[in-house]
Amino acid sequence: MAYIKGENKPSGADRQDECPFCEIPKMSDEEGLIVARGVAAFVVLNLYPYNSGHLMVCPYRHIADYTELDEAETAEVAALTKLAITALRKAGGAQGFNVGMNLGGVAGAGIAAHLHQHVVPRWGGDTNFMPIVGQTKVLPQLLRETREMLAEAWPQE
Repeated sequence: MAYIKGENKPSGADRQDECPFCEIPKMSDEEGLIVARGVAAFVVLNLYPYNSGHLMVCPYRHIADYTELDEAETAEVAALTKLAITALRKAGGAQGFNVGMNLGGVAGAGIAAHLHQHVVPRWGGDTNFMPIVGQTKVLPQLLRETREMLAEAWPQE
């Protein structure tokens, strides 16, 4: 319901001071639901997940468009996405994934001002009547428990 009501959603398209993806890295991993940190990007659980383990890979730099990433950021977003898939397979036995970005509000980006890539784990039969009848999705685990499980499963380099 918080997502539907737009609670904590930045009001301006370019306002870094209201951007959750700029604020999250300042928090502890547990408080910010951060699973892993890199040099140019980090991995965080989605506060409003589509499925359990729904991760987002975000550059630290406040940019809106994929074409604004420099080479190091592009490489690290890709590398962290691969590690996220590996961790989700290990921790939760994910059988498939939806990976992608919504660039711009008209494309469905909830926070269009700060680029982020979604990594959504999928399992056979992971949809049921709840999203259709109740317009909601039931998740079997609290976000903090999911963060801890994925942080422990994160591949060590």
